Amino acid sequence: MIEVVTSVGLPIDEKLMIRKNRIQPEGGNPDNMKRISIVTGIHGDELEGQYVCYELQRRIRENIDKLTGTVDIYPAMNPLGIDSITRGIPAFDLDMNRLFPGNIDGNMTEYLAAGIIEDVSGSDLVLDIHASNIYLTEIPQIRINELHADNLIPYAKLANVDFIWVHGASTVLEATFAHSLNSIGTPTLVVEMGVGMRLTREYGNQLVDGIFRLMKELGIWQGDVIGVRTPIISDNPDDVCYLNATASGLFVPEVKHGAKLEEGGLIGRIVDPLGGEVLDEVRSPINGILFTIRDYPIVDEGSLMGRILKEEVCSCE
Repeated sequence: MIEVVTSVGLPIDEKLMIRKNRIQPEGGNPDNMKRISIVTGIHGDELEGQYVCYELQRRIRENIDKLTGTVDIYPAMNPLGIDSITRGIPAFDLDMNRLFPGNIDGNMTEYLAAGIIEDVSGSDLVLDIHASNIYLTEIPQIRINELHADNLIPYAKLANVDFIWVHGASTVLEATFAHSLNSIGTPTLVVEMGVGMRLTREYGNQLVDGIFRLMKELGIWQGDVIGVRTPIISDNPDDVCYLNATASGLFVPEVKHGAKLEEGGLIGRIVDPLGGEVLDEVRSPINGILFTIRDYPIVDEGSLMGRILKEEVCSCE
């Protein structure tokens, strides 16, 4: 059942509405059912979660008799951003993921944020699905604030992602959707995968498999689920090596995303299209896995080219 979560008036007799689709089994008391919430579209240029919302609903409806709890799906938290292919809220120049928990008596954007938090809070588990920006591609991963790691890591291990990245508390902004919910006792996992403005079906299907495993764990799904992969877990900032461009030009990769790298191995070249020269060879400084790679080929000096997870972290799981 499609419901309006919150809405505000816009100029010329229009309304901005944030909607969800609630899927429940027939019969039973909804108040006594476990609830999982799938949230995406906080950033309007991140579309990977849109496919997850579709595919999850498609599979549930094929076996609706196996559903024993509530699934709330919020595909477009920032509908104006999605419509205009804008990361933030257009016209306001605001990042929606810096507005939470909002204020019901505040301005339009604060009011919307407060209404969202009120509706989602109380879920037994929330997945806040993001893509990377248009410049980088990420393997499916979950990012967790160390303040909530003990509670969230057991859920994250079941989500069928490749990597769980535990961040220090000082690196997590308090005004994000996930931090606001975790702070009031609603467990929320932040998923990052794929690339901005695109769909990566392989990653979407992988995450949907993990969502069904989580639903099974919560008692929301009684159907069969597949085994999930064992993720690599990192909680040390020194586990990750950052690659930055040493020159401006066109980045031409020589390896695929997720590749295992050896120290000194060639990752790609920065070339000059005008002069026809190789400006720099991008080589791996360590042994490890390339879990982030530059997708947009134009780079400036200092641009992030990729992230590598150290081999010893990968091999210890």
